[in-house]
Amino acid sequence: MPTAQGARGHNDDKAGIQMLMAAEQEAQQIVNSARNSRASRLREAKGEADREVSQYRASRESDFRRKLSEATGDSGAITKRIEADTLQRLQALTAIANQSTERVSALLVSWVTSVKNDFGDDADFEDDAE
Repeated sequence: MPTAQGARGHNDDKAGIQMLMAAEQEAQQIVNSARNSRASRLREAKGEADREVSQYRASRESDFRRKLSEATGDSGAITKRIEADTLQRLQALTAIANQSTERVSALLVSWVTSVKNDFGDDADFEDDAE
């Protein structure tokens, strides 16, 4: 038959085990709570970082477009400037061509109208009419 002291020791052991199990459950809850809290903070930090990156990217894109616009100007103005430059060069080339045309024409006329007899003295000419 169990003694009173043995029963009390057994009850003490059960109570100790129950206390350990309760402490283990409480520790597990604390660990789970800490994990959940950490995961939540990481999600918040990631969301905040994504927002900051998006804002920075939009700011840099805006600066880039502004600088690009300042550097290149209005494309219509550039086109007009190129067209004016092309027209000016074309007019200069046309003027040069007109001046050269007169000289070339005069040279050709002088060559055609001045016939030289390069046949020599001993050339044998036969009259085809005979």
